[in-house]
Amino acid sequence: MVRDLLESAGREDLVETAVLLVSEVVTNALLHAGTTMHVSLSLDAEGLRAEISDGSTHLPVRRQYATTAGTGRGMRMLEQMVDDWGVTRHRRGKTVWFHLVTPGPAPERVELQEEDLVRRTTGETVTVRLLDTPLLLHAAWQEHAEALLREYLLASLDDEADVNPIQMHADATDAIAVLEEQIPKAEVVIESDTLLSELTDPDLSLADLDLEVPLASVPHFTTLTDALEASNALAESGRIMTPPTQPEVRAFRRWLCRQVVDQAAGAAPERWWLQGESTAHPRLDLAWDVSPVTEAATAVIAADEASQILALSRPALDLLGYDDAAAIVGRRLVAIIPERFRQAHVAGLTMYLLVGRQPLLGRPVEVPALRRDGTEVLLEMVVSAEKDGEGHQLFLAEVRRIG
Repeated sequence: MVRDLLESAGREDLVETAVLLVSEVVTNALLHAGTTMHVSLSLDAEGLRAEISDGSTHLPVRRQYATTAGTGRGMRMLEQMVDDWGVTRHRRGKTVWFHLVTPGPAPERVELQEEDLVRRTTGETVTVRLLDTPLLLHAAWQEHAEALLREYLLASLDDEADVNPIQMHADATDAIAVLEEQIPKAEVVIESDTLLSELTDPDLSLADLDLEVPLASVPHFTTLTDALEASNALAESGRIMTPPTQPEVRAFRRWLCRQVVDQAAGAAPERWWLQGESTAHPRLDLAWDVSPVTEAATAVIAADEASQILALSRPALDLLGYDDAAAIVGRRLVAIIPERFRQAHVAGLTMYLLVGRQPLLGRPVEVPALRRDGTEVLLEMVVSAEKDGEGHQLFLAEVRRIG
Protein backbone atom coordinates (compact mmCIF):
# COMPACT_ATOMS: atom_id res chain seq x y z
CA MET A 1 0.00 0.00 0.00
CA VAL A 2 2.81 2.41 0.89
CA ARG A 3 4.79 1.57 -2.23
CA ASP A 4 1.77 1.91 -4.52
CA LEU A 5 0.85 5.30 -3.07
CA LEU A 6 4.34 6.77 -3.41
CA GLU A 7 5.16 5.31 -6.81
CA SER A 8 1.86 6.49 -8.29
CA ALA A 9 2.68 9.99 -7.06
CA GLY A 10 6.22 9.93 -8.42
CA ARG A 11 7.82 9.98 -4.96
CA GLU A 12 10.08 6.95 -5.37
CA ASP A 13 12.65 8.81 -3.25
CA LEU A 14 10.51 8.12 -0.18
CA VAL A 15 9.63 4.48 -0.88
CA GLU A 16 12.44 2.63 0.86
CA THR A 17 12.35 4.65 4.09
CA ALA A 18 8.54 4.81 4.24
CA VAL A 19 8.07 1.06 3.71
CA LEU A 20 10.63 0.30 6.43
CA LEU A 21 9.10 2.67 8.99
CA VAL A 22 5.46 1.78 8.38
CA SER A 23 6.45 -1.90 8.67
CA GLU A 24 8.23 -1.17 11.96
CA VAL A 25 5.32 0.71 13.55
CA VAL A 26 2.75 -1.83 12.30
CA THR A 27 4.86 -4.65 13.72
CA ASN A 28 5.03 -2.87 17.08
CA ALA A 29 1.25 -2.52 17.09
CA LEU A 30 0.82 -6.18 16.15
CA LEU A 31 3.20 -7.48 18.84
CA HIS A 32 2.48 -5.09 21.69
CA ALA A 33 -1.19 -4.24 21.24
CA GLY A 34 -2.69 -7.35 19.63
CA THR A 35 -5.75 -5.36 18.60
CA THR A 36 -7.35 -4.23 15.37
CA MET A 37 -5.10 -1.68 13.62
CA HIS A 38 -5.88 1.19 11.30
CA VAL A 39 -3.26 2.49 8.86
CA SER A 40 -3.74 5.89 7.23
CA LEU A 41 -1.39 7.49 4.69
CA SER A 42 -1.59 10.96 3.21
CA LEU A 43 0.72 12.58 0.67
CA ASP A 44 0.95 16.24 -0.23
CA ALA A 45 3.54 18.77 -1.32
CA GLU A 46 5.19 18.61 2.10
CA GLY A 47 5.67 14.84 2.03
CA LEU A 48 4.17 11.71 3.55
CA ARG A 49 2.23 11.50 6.79
CA ALA A 50 1.59 8.01 8.17
CA GLU A 51 -0.75 7.18 11.06
CA ILE A 52 -0.97 3.74 12.69
CA SER A 53 -3.68 3.34 15.32
CA ASP A 54 -4.20 0.46 17.76
CA GLY A 55 -6.28 -0.31 20.83
CA SER A 56 -3.51 -0.20 23.47
CA THR A 57 -3.04 2.69 25.90
CA HIS A 58 0.67 1.90 26.41
CA LEU A 59 2.92 4.46 24.78
CA PRO A 60 5.96 3.44 22.73
CA VAL A 61 9.14 3.47 24.82
CA ARG A 62 12.69 4.30 23.83
CA ARG A 63 14.81 1.41 25.06
CA GLN A 64 18.17 1.90 26.75
CA TYR A 65 19.33 -1.64 26.02
CA ALA A 66 22.90 -2.63 25.23
CA THR A 67 24.09 -2.20 21.65
CA THR A 68 24.26 -5.99 21.26
CA ALA A 69 20.66 -6.55 22.41
CA GLY A 70 18.42 -8.47 20.00
CA THR A 71 15.48 -6.12 20.42
CA GLY A 72 14.64 -2.54 21.44
CA ARG A 73 15.83 -0.50 18.45
CA GLY A 74 12.52 0.33 16.76
CA MET A 75 11.71 3.73 18.27
CA ARG A 76 15.30 4.96 18.01
CA MET A 77 15.38 4.00 14.34
CA LEU A 78 12.10 5.86 13.79
CA GLU A 79 13.45 8.99 15.49
CA GLN A 80 16.60 8.97 13.38
CA MET A 81 14.82 8.63 10.02
CA VAL A 82 11.75 10.89 10.19
CA ASP A 83 11.28 14.65 10.17
CA ASP A 84 8.60 14.66 12.86
CA TRP A 85 6.69 12.09 14.88
CA GLY A 86 4.45 11.75 17.91
CA VAL A 87 1.66 9.89 19.66
CA THR A 88 -1.96 10.98 19.89
CA ARG A 89 -4.19 9.39 22.52
CA HIS A 90 -7.84 8.74 21.84
CA ARG A 91 -10.70 7.01 23.60
CA ARG A 92 -9.99 3.60 22.09
CA GLY A 93 -6.18 3.61 22.33
CA LYS A 94 -3.50 5.63 20.53
CA THR A 95 -2.18 6.67 17.14
CA VAL A 96 1.53 6.74 16.32
CA TRP A 97 2.21 9.15 13.47
CA PHE A 98 5.25 10.35 11.58
CA HIS A 99 6.00 12.85 8.83
CA LEU A 100 8.58 12.06 6.16
CA VAL A 101 9.74 14.68 3.69
CA THR A 102 13.04 13.45 2.25
CA PRO A 103 15.52 10.74 3.24
CA GLY A 104 18.84 11.78 4.72
CA PRO A 105 20.18 13.04 8.06
CA ALA A 106 17.44 13.50 10.62
CA PRO A 107 16.59 17.02 11.78
CA GLU A 108 16.11 17.81 15.45
CA ARG A 109 13.75 15.17 16.71
CA VAL A 110 10.47 15.82 18.48
CA GLU A 111 10.22 14.52 22.01
CA LEU A 112 7.05 13.20 23.62
CA GLN A 113 5.61 15.73 26.02
CA GLU A 114 6.03 14.85 29.68
CA GLU A 115 2.31 14.57 30.28
CA ASP A 116 2.13 12.00 27.49
CA LEU A 117 4.55 9.75 29.35
CA VAL A 118 2.16 9.27 32.26
CA ARG A 119 0.25 6.02 31.94
CA ARG A 120 -3.47 6.44 31.45
CA THR A 121 -5.79 3.50 31.74
CA THR A 122 -9.45 2.96 31.16
CA GLY A 123 -11.67 0.95 33.43
CA GLU A 124 -11.11 -0.23 37.00
CA THR A 125 -7.74 -0.91 38.56
CA VAL A 126 -6.45 -2.86 41.54
CA THR A 127 -3.66 -1.66 43.83
CA VAL A 128 -0.79 -4.11 44.17
CA ARG A 129 1.84 -3.43 46.83
CA LEU A 130 5.38 -4.62 46.15
CA LEU A 131 7.75 -4.91 49.10
CA ASP A 132 11.55 -4.76 48.67
CA THR A 133 11.45 -4.69 44.86
CA PRO A 134 14.97 -5.28 43.43
CA LEU A 135 15.30 -2.56 40.79
CA LEU A 136 18.50 -3.76 39.10
CA LEU A 137 17.18 -7.32 38.94
CA HIS A 138 13.92 -6.03 37.44
CA ALA A 139 15.82 -4.17 34.70
CA ALA A 140 17.87 -7.25 33.79
CA TRP A 141 14.79 -9.50 33.95
CA GLN A 142 12.78 -7.22 31.67
CA GLU A 143 15.37 -7.16 28.89
CA HIS A 144 15.87 -10.93 29.17
CA ALA A 145 12.10 -11.56 29.23
CA GLU A 146 11.48 -9.48 26.11
CA ALA A 147 14.23 -11.34 24.25
CA LEU A 148 12.76 -14.69 25.31
CA LEU A 149 9.23 -13.67 24.33
CA ARG A 150 10.29 -12.45 20.89
CA GLU A 151 12.04 -15.74 20.10
CA TYR A 152 9.20 -17.76 21.62
CA LEU A 153 6.75 -15.96 19.35
CA LEU A 154 8.82 -16.76 16.27
CA ALA A 155 9.19 -20.39 17.34
CA SER A 156 5.43 -20.69 17.95
CA LEU A 157 4.04 -19.20 14.75
CA ASP A 158 3.96 -22.53 12.93
CA ASP A 159 2.73 -24.58 15.90
CA GLU A 160 -0.82 -25.87 15.86
CA ALA A 161 -2.10 -24.73 19.22
CA ASP A 162 -5.33 -23.43 20.71
CA VAL A 163 -3.61 -20.19 21.75
CA ASN A 164 -2.91 -17.50 19.15
CA PRO A 165 0.84 -16.83 19.60
CA ILE A 166 0.52 -13.18 18.53
CA GLN A 167 -2.25 -12.54 21.06
CA MET A 168 -0.23 -14.39 23.71
CA HIS A 169 2.76 -12.16 23.00
CA ALA A 170 0.64 -8.99 23.11
CA ASP A 171 -0.92 -10.00 26.44
CA ALA A 172 2.46 -10.89 27.95
CA THR A 173 4.04 -7.64 26.83
CA ASP A 174 1.06 -5.73 28.22
CA ALA A 175 1.94 -7.15 31.65
CA ILE A 176 5.58 -6.13 31.20
CA ALA A 177 4.48 -2.62 30.14
CA VAL A 178 2.29 -2.20 33.24
CA LEU A 179 5.36 -2.96 35.37
CA GLU A 180 7.78 -0.88 33.30
CA GLU A 181 5.62 2.22 33.47
CA GLN A 182 5.45 2.16 37.26
CA ILE A 183 8.60 0.47 38.61
CA PRO A 184 11.39 3.08 38.77
CA LYS A 185 14.66 2.55 36.97
CA ALA A 186 17.70 1.58 39.03
CA GLU A 187 19.96 4.52 39.80
CA VAL A 188 22.93 2.80 38.15
CA VAL A 189 23.35 2.29 34.39
CA ILE A 190 23.52 -1.41 33.68
CA GLU A 191 25.90 -0.99 30.72
CA SER A 192 28.40 1.11 32.67
CA ASP A 193 31.71 0.12 34.25
CA THR A 194 30.37 0.87 37.72
CA LEU A 195 32.43 -0.83 40.40
CA LEU A 196 30.81 -3.36 42.69
CA SER A 197 31.23 -1.04 45.66
CA GLU A 198 28.43 1.09 44.17
CA LEU A 199 26.10 -1.86 43.51
CA THR A 200 24.94 -2.87 46.95
CA ASP A 201 21.60 -3.50 48.58
CA PRO A 202 19.48 -2.00 50.01
CA ASP A 203 20.30 0.93 47.69
CA LEU A 204 19.24 -1.12 44.63
CA SER A 205 15.81 -2.03 46.05
CA LEU A 206 12.60 -0.12 46.70
CA ALA A 207 11.09 -0.85 50.11
CA ASP A 208 7.48 -0.04 49.25
CA LEU A 209 5.81 0.48 45.86
CA ASP A 210 2.12 0.61 44.95
CA LEU A 211 1.17 -0.42 41.41
CA GLU A 212 -2.16 0.44 39.82
CA VAL A 213 -2.91 -2.57 37.62
CA PRO A 214 -5.93 -2.46 35.26
CA LEU A 215 -8.25 -5.36 36.06
CA ALA A 216 -8.21 -6.26 32.38
CA SER A 217 -4.42 -6.73 32.62
CA VAL A 218 -4.41 -9.04 35.67
CA PRO A 219 -4.89 -12.27 33.62
CA HIS A 220 -2.00 -11.21 31.41
CA PHE A 221 0.41 -11.84 34.29
CA THR A 222 -0.58 -15.50 34.21
CA THR A 223 -0.03 -15.46 30.45
CA LEU A 224 3.39 -13.89 31.02
CA THR A 225 4.32 -16.61 33.51
CA ASP A 226 3.20 -19.42 31.19
CA ALA A 227 4.94 -17.92 28.16
CA LEU A 228 8.24 -17.41 29.98
CA GLU A 229 8.18 -20.90 31.48
CA ALA A 230 7.65 -22.34 27.99
CA SER A 231 10.28 -20.10 26.37
CA ASN A 232 12.81 -20.89 29.07
CA ALA A 233 12.28 -24.60 28.39
CA LEU A 234 13.05 -23.92 24.72
CA ALA A 235 16.20 -22.02 25.76
CA GLU A 236 17.37 -24.90 27.96
CA SER A 237 16.86 -27.34 25.08
CA GLY A 238 18.84 -25.10 22.72
CA ARG A 239 15.90 -24.44 20.36
CA ILE A 240 16.24 -20.66 20.70
CA MET A 241 19.32 -18.46 20.97
CA THR A 242 18.42 -16.52 24.13
CA PRO A 243 20.15 -18.14 27.12
CA PRO A 244 18.06 -19.78 29.87
CA THR A 245 16.98 -17.72 32.84
CA GLN A 246 19.03 -17.94 36.02
CA PRO A 247 17.17 -19.44 38.99
CA GLU A 248 17.06 -16.12 40.89
CA VAL A 249 15.67 -14.30 37.85
CA ARG A 250 13.00 -16.95 37.41
CA ALA A 251 12.15 -16.75 41.11
CA PHE A 252 11.84 -12.96 40.85
CA ARG A 253 9.46 -13.22 37.89
CA ARG A 254 7.32 -15.80 39.67
CA TRP A 255 7.14 -13.59 42.76
CA LEU A 256 6.28 -10.50 40.73
CA CYS A 257 3.51 -12.12 38.70
CA ARG A 258 2.15 -13.97 41.72
CA GLN A 259 1.91 -10.71 43.68
CA VAL A 260 -0.30 -9.18 40.99
CA VAL A 261 -2.56 -12.21 40.56
CA ASP A 262 -2.84 -13.05 44.26
CA GLN A 263 -3.36 -9.50 45.51
CA ALA A 264 -6.00 -8.91 42.84
CA ALA A 265 -7.80 -11.88 44.42
CA GLY A 266 -7.50 -10.35 47.91
CA ALA A 267 -4.24 -11.84 49.24
CA ALA A 268 -1.81 -9.87 51.38
CA PRO A 269 1.53 -8.65 49.96
CA GLU A 270 4.57 -10.91 50.34
CA ARG A 271 8.05 -9.45 50.66
CA TRP A 272 10.68 -10.31 48.03
CA TRP A 273 13.92 -11.81 49.19
CA LEU A 274 16.80 -13.09 47.10
CA GLN A 275 17.31 -16.67 48.18
CA GLY A 276 20.80 -17.53 49.36
CA GLU A 277 21.28 -20.40 46.94
CA SER A 278 18.59 -21.08 44.39
CA THR A 279 19.08 -24.46 42.80
CA ALA A 280 20.28 -24.90 39.23
CA HIS A 281 20.52 -27.85 36.90
CA PRO A 282 23.88 -29.53 37.58
CA ARG A 283 26.33 -29.24 34.75
CA LEU A 284 29.41 -30.84 36.20
CA ASP A 285 30.07 -33.23 33.29
CA LEU A 286 31.53 -30.51 31.06
CA ALA A 287 33.96 -31.24 28.27
CA TRP A 288 36.58 -29.31 30.19
CA ASP A 289 39.63 -30.33 32.19
CA VAL A 290 39.49 -28.90 35.73
CA SER A 291 43.03 -29.96 36.62
CA PRO A 292 44.67 -26.62 35.64
CA VAL A 293 42.45 -25.03 38.29
CA THR A 294 42.65 -27.66 41.01
CA GLU A 295 46.44 -27.92 40.63
CA ALA A 296 47.11 -24.17 40.39
CA ALA A 297 49.63 -22.72 42.85
CA THR A 298 47.59 -19.49 43.11
CA ALA A 299 44.00 -18.94 44.20
CA VAL A 300 41.70 -19.72 41.24
CA ILE A 301 37.92 -20.32 41.15
CA ALA A 302 36.04 -21.73 38.13
CA ALA A 303 32.29 -21.45 37.53
CA ASP A 304 29.87 -22.16 34.67
CA GLU A 305 27.17 -20.07 32.99
CA ALA A 306 24.60 -21.31 35.54
CA SER A 307 26.80 -19.68 38.22
CA GLN A 308 27.78 -23.09 39.64
CA ILE A 309 31.23 -23.52 41.11
CA LEU A 310 33.14 -26.15 39.11
CA ALA A 311 36.56 -26.22 40.73
CA LEU A 312 38.88 -24.38 43.14
CA SER A 313 42.60 -24.48 43.73
CA ARG A 314 43.96 -25.32 47.17
CA PRO A 315 44.91 -21.67 47.89
CA ALA A 316 41.37 -20.58 46.96
CA LEU A 317 39.87 -23.16 49.32
CA ASP A 318 42.11 -21.88 52.10
CA LEU A 319 41.08 -18.26 51.46
CA LEU A 320 37.41 -19.23 51.74
CA GLY A 321 37.89 -21.48 54.77
CA TYR A 322 37.12 -24.86 53.18
CA ASP A 323 39.10 -27.99 53.97
CA ASP A 324 37.36 -30.17 51.39
CA ALA A 325 36.45 -29.04 47.87
CA ALA A 326 33.38 -31.31 47.95
CA ALA A 327 31.78 -28.89 50.42
CA ILE A 328 31.69 -26.05 47.90
CA VAL A 329 32.02 -27.53 44.38
CA GLY A 330 28.57 -27.84 42.79
CA ARG A 331 27.14 -24.98 44.83
CA ARG A 332 26.36 -21.62 43.24
CA LEU A 333 28.56 -18.55 43.38
CA VAL A 334 26.08 -16.76 45.63
CA ALA A 335 27.35 -19.08 48.39
CA ILE A 336 30.56 -17.01 48.49
CA ILE A 337 29.00 -13.61 47.66
CA PRO A 338 27.80 -11.42 50.57
CA GLU A 339 24.05 -10.87 50.48
CA ARG A 340 24.28 -7.15 49.71
CA PHE A 341 26.07 -7.90 46.41
CA ARG A 342 23.90 -10.79 45.20
CA GLN A 343 21.37 -8.75 43.23
CA ALA A 344 24.19 -7.03 41.32
CA HIS A 345 25.86 -10.38 40.62
CA VAL A 346 22.70 -12.03 39.27
CA ALA A 347 21.76 -8.99 37.17
CA GLY A 348 25.30 -8.63 35.83
CA LEU A 349 25.62 -12.30 34.86
CA THR A 350 22.19 -12.18 33.20
CA MET A 351 23.23 -9.22 31.06
CA TYR A 352 26.59 -10.77 30.17
CA LEU A 353 24.97 -13.98 28.93
CA LEU A 354 22.21 -12.06 27.13
CA VAL A 355 24.07 -9.22 25.40
CA GLY A 356 27.74 -9.65 26.26
CA ARG A 357 27.92 -6.86 28.84
CA GLN A 358 31.29 -7.33 30.55
CA PRO A 359 32.36 -4.34 32.66
CA LEU A 360 34.28 -6.53 35.15
CA LEU A 361 36.02 -8.96 32.81
CA GLY A 362 39.79 -8.68 32.47
CA ARG A 363 40.22 -5.90 35.02
CA PRO A 364 41.21 -6.11 38.69
CA VAL A 365 38.38 -5.28 41.09
CA GLU A 366 38.18 -5.39 44.85
CA VAL A 367 35.35 -7.56 46.15
CA PRO A 368 34.47 -9.04 49.52
CA ALA A 369 33.99 -12.82 49.62
CA LEU A 370 31.98 -14.82 52.11
CA ARG A 371 33.95 -17.48 53.98
CA ARG A 372 32.52 -20.76 55.22
CA ASP A 373 32.29 -19.45 58.81
CA GLY A 374 30.26 -16.39 57.72
CA THR A 375 33.10 -13.88 57.94
CA GLU A 376 34.21 -11.82 54.96
CA VAL A 377 37.60 -11.51 53.29
CA LEU A 378 38.53 -8.68 50.91
CA LEU A 379 39.93 -9.95 47.62
CA GLU A 380 41.36 -8.54 44.42
CA MET A 381 39.79 -10.49 41.57
CA VAL A 382 40.42 -10.70 37.83
CA VAL A 383 37.77 -12.66 35.87
CA SER A 384 38.25 -14.15 32.41
CA ALA A 385 35.78 -16.08 30.23
CA GLU A 386 36.26 -19.06 27.95
CA LYS A 387 34.21 -21.91 26.50
CA ASP A 388 34.43 -25.66 26.87
CA GLY A 389 34.46 -28.11 23.96
CA GLU A 390 30.65 -27.99 23.67
CA GLY A 391 30.36 -24.20 23.68
CA HIS A 392 29.31 -23.76 27.31
CA GLN A 393 30.48 -20.53 28.94
CA LEU A 394 33.07 -20.83 31.72
CA PHE A 395 34.44 -18.19 34.06
CA LEU A 396 37.84 -18.22 35.76
CA ALA A 397 38.58 -15.89 38.65
CA GLU A 398 42.11 -15.35 39.88
CA VAL A 399 41.97 -13.92 43.37
CA ARG A 400 44.35 -12.74 46.06
CA ARG A 401 43.77 -11.51 49.57
CA ILE A 402 44.06 -7.79 50.25
CA GLY A 403 45.57 -6.87 53.59
